[in-house]
Amino acid sequence: MPINLIAAMSLNRVIGKDNKIPWKIPGEQKLFQRITEGHTIVMGRKTFESIGHPLPRRTNIVLTHKKGYIIPGCIVINHFSEAIEDDDQKNIFIIGGEKIFKLFLPYADHMYLSIIQKKFEGDAYFPEFSNDDFQVLNEEQIEAVIPYRFIHFKKNSRISMTDKKSGLEPEKTVFSI
Repeated sequence: MPINLIAAMSLNRVIGKDNKIPWKIPGEQKLFQRITEGHTIVMGRKTFESIGHPLPRRTNIVLTHKKGYIIPGCIVINHFSEAIEDDDQKNIFIIGGEKIFKLFLPYADHMYLSIIQKKFEGDAYFPEFSNDDFQVLNEEQIEAVIPYRFIHFKKNSRISMTDKKSGLEPEKTVFSI
Protein backbone atom coordinates (compact mmCIF):
# COMPACT_ATOMS: atom_id res chain seq x y z
CA MET A 1 0.00 0.00 0.00
CA PRO A 2 1.51 3.35 -1.00
CA ILE A 3 2.27 5.78 1.81
CA ASN A 4 1.86 9.40 0.74
CA LEU A 5 2.71 12.59 2.59
CA ILE A 6 0.69 15.66 1.68
CA ALA A 7 1.42 19.11 3.07
CA ALA A 8 1.63 22.81 2.39
CA MET A 9 4.75 24.52 3.67
CA SER A 10 6.35 27.93 3.39
CA LEU A 11 9.80 28.66 1.98
CA ASN A 12 11.19 28.27 5.52
CA ARG A 13 9.39 24.90 5.94
CA VAL A 14 6.63 26.26 8.25
CA ILE A 15 3.46 24.16 8.22
CA GLY A 16 1.73 25.70 11.24
CA LYS A 17 1.63 28.27 14.00
CA ASP A 18 -0.44 27.89 17.17
CA ASN A 19 -2.15 24.80 15.66
CA LYS A 20 -3.34 26.77 12.62
CA ILE A 21 -2.21 27.15 9.02
CA PRO A 22 -0.63 30.64 8.87
CA TRP A 23 -1.91 31.49 5.36
CA LYS A 24 -5.18 31.48 3.44
CA ILE A 25 -4.85 30.72 -0.26
CA PRO A 26 -8.12 30.12 -2.13
CA GLY A 27 -7.89 26.90 -4.11
CA GLU A 28 -4.90 25.38 -2.30
CA GLN A 29 -7.06 23.39 0.12
CA LYS A 30 -9.25 22.23 -2.80
CA LEU A 31 -6.13 20.58 -4.22
CA PHE A 32 -5.67 18.74 -0.89
CA GLN A 33 -9.33 17.71 -0.95
CA ARG A 34 -9.19 16.43 -4.55
CA ILE A 35 -6.10 14.31 -3.87
CA THR A 36 -7.18 12.81 -0.53
CA GLU A 37 -10.92 12.21 -1.03
CA GLY A 38 -11.82 8.53 -1.07
CA HIS A 39 -8.61 7.53 0.69
CA THR A 40 -7.39 6.99 4.24
CA ILE A 41 -5.81 9.98 5.98
CA VAL A 42 -3.60 9.78 9.07
CA MET A 43 -3.04 12.73 11.39
CA GLY A 44 -1.84 13.42 14.89
CA ARG A 45 -4.22 14.34 17.68
CA LYS A 46 -3.24 18.02 17.65
CA THR A 47 -3.86 18.24 13.90
CA PHE A 48 -7.27 16.63 14.36
CA GLU A 49 -8.13 19.03 17.18
CA SER A 50 -7.13 22.01 15.01
CA ILE A 51 -9.44 20.77 12.23
CA GLY A 52 -12.18 20.02 14.77
CA HIS A 53 -14.02 17.26 12.92
CA PRO A 54 -13.42 14.21 10.71
CA LEU A 55 -12.79 15.16 7.08
CA PRO A 56 -15.67 13.94 4.91
CA ARG A 57 -15.38 11.23 2.25
CA ARG A 58 -12.19 9.81 3.79
CA THR A 59 -11.30 7.25 6.43
CA ASN A 60 -9.85 9.38 9.26
CA ILE A 61 -7.16 7.84 11.47
CA VAL A 62 -5.86 9.80 14.46
CA LEU A 63 -2.54 8.82 16.05
CA THR A 64 -2.16 9.70 19.73
CA HIS A 65 -0.30 8.56 22.84
CA LYS A 66 -3.47 9.15 24.90
CA LYS A 67 -4.95 5.76 25.82
CA GLY A 68 -8.73 5.54 25.64
CA TYR A 69 -9.02 8.63 23.42
CA ILE A 70 -12.28 8.36 21.48
CA ILE A 71 -13.30 10.48 18.51
CA PRO A 72 -16.65 9.79 16.83
CA GLY A 73 -16.15 9.20 13.10
CA CYS A 74 -12.43 8.42 13.44
CA ILE A 75 -10.23 5.41 14.06
CA VAL A 76 -7.88 6.17 16.96
CA ILE A 77 -4.53 4.37 17.12
CA ASN A 78 -1.59 4.51 19.52
CA HIS A 79 1.30 3.33 17.32
CA PHE A 80 2.18 4.46 13.82
CA SER A 81 2.51 0.89 12.48
CA GLU A 82 -1.22 0.37 13.15
CA ALA A 83 -1.99 2.90 10.42
CA ILE A 84 -0.61 0.67 7.70
CA GLU A 85 -1.71 -2.77 8.95
CA ASP A 86 -4.85 -2.92 6.77
CA ASP A 87 -3.77 -4.48 3.47
CA ASP A 88 -7.09 -3.48 1.84
CA GLN A 89 -6.18 0.21 1.92
CA LYS A 90 -5.16 1.35 -1.55
CA ASN A 91 -3.60 4.66 -0.56
CA ILE A 92 -2.81 6.23 2.77
CA PHE A 93 -2.17 9.97 3.10
CA ILE A 94 -0.24 11.39 6.04
CA ILE A 95 -1.56 14.91 6.66
CA GLY A 96 0.39 16.07 9.72
CA GLY A 97 1.49 17.49 11.98
CA GLU A 98 5.21 17.84 12.34
CA LYS A 99 5.83 14.76 14.52
CA ILE A 100 3.64 12.57 12.32
CA PHE A 101 5.44 13.69 9.16
CA LYS A 102 8.79 12.86 10.82
CA LEU A 103 7.54 9.38 11.76
CA PHE A 104 6.32 8.49 8.28
CA LEU A 105 8.85 10.29 6.03
CA PRO A 106 11.30 7.34 5.91
CA TYR A 107 8.49 5.09 4.60
CA ALA A 108 6.87 7.52 2.15
CA ASP A 109 6.45 6.36 -1.43
CA HIS A 110 5.17 9.75 -2.60
CA MET A 111 4.99 13.32 -1.33
CA TYR A 112 2.60 15.99 -2.54
CA LEU A 113 3.91 19.37 -1.41
CA SER A 114 2.50 22.83 -1.94
CA ILE A 115 5.45 25.13 -1.38
CA ILE A 116 4.12 28.58 -0.54
CA GLN A 117 6.45 31.17 -2.09
CA LYS A 118 6.79 33.23 1.08
CA LYS A 119 8.34 32.85 4.53
CA PHE A 120 6.09 32.70 7.59
CA GLU A 121 6.63 32.60 11.32
CA GLY A 122 5.66 29.28 12.79
CA ASP A 123 6.16 26.63 15.43
CA ALA A 124 5.63 23.50 13.31
CA TYR A 125 7.86 22.55 10.38
CA PHE A 126 7.95 19.98 7.59
CA PRO A 127 10.97 17.69 8.08
CA GLU A 128 14.04 17.98 5.91
CA PHE A 129 14.62 15.34 3.24
CA SER A 130 17.25 14.64 0.61
CA ASN A 131 17.08 15.41 -3.11
CA ASP A 132 18.83 12.04 -3.54
CA ASP A 133 15.93 10.15 -1.94
CA PHE A 134 13.15 11.60 -4.10
CA GLN A 135 12.61 12.41 -7.74
CA VAL A 136 10.19 15.05 -8.99
CA LEU A 137 7.38 13.47 -11.02
CA ASN A 138 5.44 16.65 -11.62
CA GLU A 139 5.85 20.32 -10.73
CA GLU A 140 3.39 23.11 -11.31
CA GLN A 141 3.67 26.82 -10.52
CA ILE A 142 0.30 28.11 -9.35
CA GLU A 143 -0.43 31.83 -9.39
CA ALA A 144 -2.63 32.81 -6.46
CA VAL A 145 -2.93 35.49 -3.77
CA ILE A 146 0.37 34.01 -2.60
CA PRO A 147 1.94 31.98 -5.44
CA TYR A 148 2.94 28.40 -4.67
CA ARG A 149 4.60 25.45 -6.36
CA PHE A 150 2.84 22.11 -6.25
CA ILE A 151 5.36 19.27 -6.48
CA HIS A 152 4.70 15.53 -6.65
CA PHE A 153 7.75 13.56 -5.49
CA LYS A 154 8.36 9.82 -5.75
CA LYS A 155 10.82 8.12 -3.44
CA ASN A 156 13.76 6.39 -5.09
CA SER A 157 14.07 3.76 -2.34
CA ARG A 158 12.19 2.85 0.81
CA ILE A 159 13.06 1.62 4.29
CA SER A 160 10.68 -1.17 5.24
CA MET A 161 8.62 -1.30 8.42
CA THR A 162 10.69 -4.39 9.32
CA ASP A 163 13.84 -2.24 9.23
CA LYS A 164 12.19 0.32 11.53
CA LYS A 165 11.19 -2.37 14.03
CA SER A 166 14.75 -3.74 14.00
CA GLY A 167 16.09 -0.32 15.00
CA LEU A 168 17.47 0.84 11.65
CA GLU A 169 17.08 4.60 11.56
CA PRO A 170 17.35 6.70 8.40
CA GLU A 171 20.06 9.32 8.13
CA LYS A 172 19.06 12.97 8.51
CA THR A 173 18.35 14.35 5.08
CA VAL A 174 18.18 17.81 3.56
CA PHE A 175 16.09 19.18 0.69
CA SER A 176 16.54 22.73 -0.52
CA ILE A 177 13.41 24.58 -1.56
